[in-house]
Amino acid sequence: MSQPATPDPSDEVAAAFERLRPRLIGVAYGLLGTLGEAEDAVQEAWLRLQRSDVETIDDLTGWLVSTTSRIAIDVLRSARVRREAYVGPWLPEPIETVDDPADSVGLADTLSWAMMVVLETLGPAERAAFVLHDVFGLPFTEVGVVLGRTPASCRKLASRAREHVRARQPRFDVDPESHREVVEAFAATAMSGDVDGLLDVLAPDAVLTADGGGVVPAALEPIPGAHVVARFLAATLGSTEFASSRITVINGLPALLTVDVAMVRTVITLGIRNGRIVTIDAVRNPYKLRRLRSSGAVAS
Repeated sequence: MSQPATPDPSDEVAAAFERLRPRLIGVAYGLLGTLGEAEDAVQEAWLRLQRSDVETIDDLTGWLVSTTSRIAIDVLRSARVRREAYVGPWLPEPIETVDDPADSVGLADTLSWAMMVVLETLGPAERAAFVLHDVFGLPFTEVGVVLGRTPASCRKLASRAREHVRARQPRFDVDPESHREVVEAFAATAMSGDVDGLLDVLAPDAVLTADGGGVVPAALEPIPGAHVVARFLAATLGSTEFASSRITVINGLPALLTVDVAMVRTVITLGIRNGRIVTIDAVRNPYKLRRLRSSGAVAS
């Protein structure tokens, strides 16, 4: 009687890596804010694993998380220099999570759009300590290995980052169903160019931030004030004769996509407080929209 074939260790390692891939991409995305760079970091971690002696790795999960994190932090440090020369405001890459957030990226609930925007204001070390410990639950001993610092130092970094996030993150307390209702009202008024309707849904201190990256037209500075924002939106979205729109879920909450010629042109995320819109983030840089589906657009 023949003996069953002995499993190939490399196959087992590859299978374990694939199971971990969504989480690894989630960690890298939390550190970098762009999915393409996150996927590149995870792929580089896989290549390094292939060049390593796997038998000497006691904790494969920990090794992959640490390696992916170190790669992402190195990329983040160089990316911050590039972003200083970025044309206009820089916003994270929006991730469509309409089905299961883990289906495309291992997003934790706390990696909401508002959180991702605030993370951009942190330095690389603080961001890494916060994301790895507070979001993904790594103990400070492991965070210390990633950052090359003591656990006590990493604890201080995370504490400072936590205070910064608490101070800067908008306090939105809207449930997804109510959020969607506001997005629908915003879509109806903005896409029809209804200034008065927009003023009904905007808070007086509403601010619009647009990211065109110098590739497509977009405001180069944040636009403050409901009246100015309403007129700007009516003149831009309301004047697009052939555009349609659809509501989807971006980083865990309903958001609006505008579509033209079967391509997603803009992703608009809203920050809502007491039923009124206080922040409008419009991502228009086409390099950040390539992964979004244009199907399912509903004419406005």
